Amino acid sequence: MLELMICSLVTIVPDYLYRRYWQGRRFGKEITFFSVWYELRWGITGCLMLTVALITMIFYYHPSTASAAIYYRTIPILPEGAGRVAEVNASFSQAVKKDDVLFRLDSSKQKAALETAKRKVAEVDAALIGARSDVAKAEAQVGEAKASLQQAKDELDTKSELQRRNPGIVPQWDIEKLQVVVNQRQSGLDAVNAAKESAALRISTLLPAERASAEAAQEQAQVDLDKTYVRAGVDGRVEQFTLRTGDVVNQMMRPAGILIPEGAGRSVLQAGFGQIEAQVMKPGMIAEATCISKPWVIIPLVVTNVQDYIAAGQIRAGESLVDTQSLRQPGTILAFLEPLYKGGLEGVTPGSSCIANAYTSNHDLIAAPETGALKGFALHAVDATGLVHALLLRIQALLLPVKTLVLSGH
Repeated sequence: MLELMICSLVTIVPDYLYRRYWQGRRFGKEITFFSVWYELRWGITGCLMLTVALITMIFYYHPSTASAAIYYRTIPILPEGAGRVAEVNASFSQAVKKDDVLFRLDSSKQKAALETAKRKVAEVDAALIGARSDVAKAEAQVGEAKASLQQAKDELDTKSELQRRNPGIVPQWDIEKLQVVVNQRQSGLDAVNAAKESAALRISTLLPAERASAEAAQEQAQVDLDKTYVRAGVDGRVEQFTLRTGDVVNQMMRPAGILIPEGAGRSVLQAGFGQIEAQVMKPGMIAEATCISKPWVIIPLVVTNVQDYIAAGQIRAGESLVDTQSLRQPGTILAFLEPLYKGGLEGVTPGSSCIANAYTSNHDLIAAPETGALKGFALHAVDATGLVHALLLRIQALLLPVKTLVLSGH
């Protein structure tokens, strides 16, 4: 209607003035209700054509949508394992901080596993003490074996020297017998050294590895015990939390509740514009919106991102081919709008539906030296028509509460 009134000022009104004052035709005489079309045919035709062109230009270069909302992500409250609820620490619609315990599962099994792991560590520590005692014992046995070996060697050397100086004084079988004793005690010394090295190897390698494995098992048992405490991952508010002591929960069942992060839905407004505006919607465009949860307020915004694909064209793997005729609902171009000023979305309830306008600006193109006068005038006209959509948005903002409360059968 507003476009029609504006277009009539430059078409029907001049045509009427020409008929009235130049041709001398009078309203009610030559110009009657039945002769309006014939007398003002050029103005009416021009008005209709100009109105259609103006509406097309406004809606194309300054797109508008009622499919705008402040979406936000929620976090389901689920344990990492299955179990029976032993304690509930949060209530319905309660504000929580990060790492606050929401509820606790029965942990008797996990505590038993942790105690077993601790006992295993203590067992390895005891074995380590025993191994050190074995090393000390082996060192004493090495000393004893060395002394015995040295004694046998000394006796053998003495009798060998006597036989060399006075052959026949010492029987040959005595010398051979002493040589056997020396070899026997040398083997005993080697066996004691091997036992000492084995005990030292247990202390340096085997038992530390067993202790590390036991400590890892203890840490795993502690992790499993910690998983029985379900905590809040972020600051936020718990909603729809109806869990009670004795309930059995696991990841396959419904969530115990929903955690809404603090500040969710307070920074970005998502708007879906028609596919025909895909070439017009660009980051950096100025936009405006009015939301039902904050009536009579126009929120200045800026387009920060435009999704370069349409969600309606998504194909999921299945057993049958997808027929394009099944896509009855045309998709939209998703644009992300952020407040132009800090705190612009304060007071707007997350999830609220809004009406949004985006405005094309050709200022840089007009200011370019290569832009001609005629093209610059046309671009000025395109930018100026954004005023019409801005007025329409403000009219919608004024009528939105009336439409919602009165005309919708509230």
